[in-house]
Amino acid sequence: MPTVDDDLPSGLGPEEFSARIFGTAGPRAGGGLELAPFRGVRFDPGTVGDLASVTMPPYDLVDEPAARRLMANGGHNIVRLNTPRAAGESYHQAAGLLRRWLDEGALTVDPDPALYVYEAASDGAVLQRGLIGALGLRAEADRIVLPHENVFPGPVRDRLALMSAARANLEPIFLVYEGGGDTARIVDDATGAVPLLRFRAGDGLSHSLWPITDPALHARVSADLHDRQALIADGHHRYATYRALQARHHAAGDGAGPWDLGLALLVDSTRYPPHLGAIHRVLPGLPPDDAVARARTVFHVTPLPGEAAALDALAAAPRPAFVLGGGDGLYLLTAPDPAVLGRSMPPGRSARWRGLDTAVLDHLLVGGVWNVPENEDAIEVVHDDPSAAIARARRTGGTAVVLNPLKVEDVLAVAGGGERVPRKSTSFGPKPRTGLVLRLLDPGDDR
Repeated sequence: MPTVDDDLPSGLGPEEFSARIFGTAGPRAGGGLELAPFRGVRFDPGTVGDLASVTMPPYDLVDEPAARRLMANGGHNIVRLNTPRAAGESYHQAAGLLRRWLDEGALTVDPDPALYVYEAASDGAVLQRGLIGALGLRAEADRIVLPHENVFPGPVRDRLALMSAARANLEPIFLVYEGGGDTARIVDDATGAVPLLRFRAGDGLSHSLWPITDPALHARVSADLHDRQALIADGHHRYATYRALQARHHAAGDGAGPWDLGLALLVDSTRYPPHLGAIHRVLPGLPPDDAVARARTVFHVTPLPGEAAALDALAAAPRPAFVLGGGDGLYLLTAPDPAVLGRSMPPGRSARWRGLDTAVLDHLLVGGVWNVPENEDAIEVVHDDPSAAIARARRTGGTAVVLNPLKVEDVLAVAGGGERVPRKSTSFGPKPRTGLVLRLLDPGDDR
């Protein structure tokens, strides 16, 4: 079992914890948005075989059955490093395994520092293209790297225990920025060369990677990004872990080092707009009949004949609106009582924030009408798949809440105004594949 770290803020709710962790430690001296080259660590196909068999989706999208299936693909799957509990192993053992794979040649360190162009495509159509590099970590007040969700202490402690043991960034977070400048041209030009790697994974996508090793191109990227802002699209808990690790080293008097940066994919949303999906909720401890009966006290509730009709009705309904599933029925919730809704919202929030579906869900329904505690044990999440959420609720005897996705412009406006949308409000994609490239934190191994 990993060691629980005692130097993180404790006894705080998610909002207070997020404010503390995103603001902890001083910013890197000078400069703006930074994406630095690094010596990437990659699987050697000559040793491990098909790269599809050793990579995985982001760790928080992989449950234990999926992790076991990934391990069955071969002994070198990145799941053994990134989710070692699924293999019955500790984080200390995962760290030893990482070094053993490096010694054996299953993982190799690229000879030159590089920025890496990552592309996800489907049937020849590019869905995602951006740069993987070492992101300069910034305090939220600097308005350079903008979080848009709160985080919980538990997942941050977990990722910090793993990152500290492994001394590595095992998967990139995902950020977007409004670009259209020189970096976009450099990224697109790089894809004219033969890729460093390309494979088709179980997600149906083709994943490709190109290295950019020319220092002159690195300098052009640096100049283009300097005055821009980036929004964390996916990976808030991992970014918070980067910040916690940075704070730990600074508190120990270690000064500047590789802990001042974190592995990240940066995508120009002007050139490659992200897909924004919803994150649905499953409350396994809330019986669906009870959930519907209590929702009727503040919402207009409409029974619906089937899943397709329910999802169509949800998409067409004025916001806020939700579909409740579980058991044998599906119900559309609309038109909450304005007085009750107003009383349920926390003070000091902008009108845009108060109108978010996830804010209404968290404060009016989950915390108010249903009185369910806001923690990762009482509320499960399902990314971008309403059918899976409804099926999970039926298996557990609980209640699923299906949501419409938020609008990208609302997320950007809320983050730009210094607020954060409620936790697990957005599912940006496509998300980068885990295991394409890793970053070591040991001095001498990396910058």
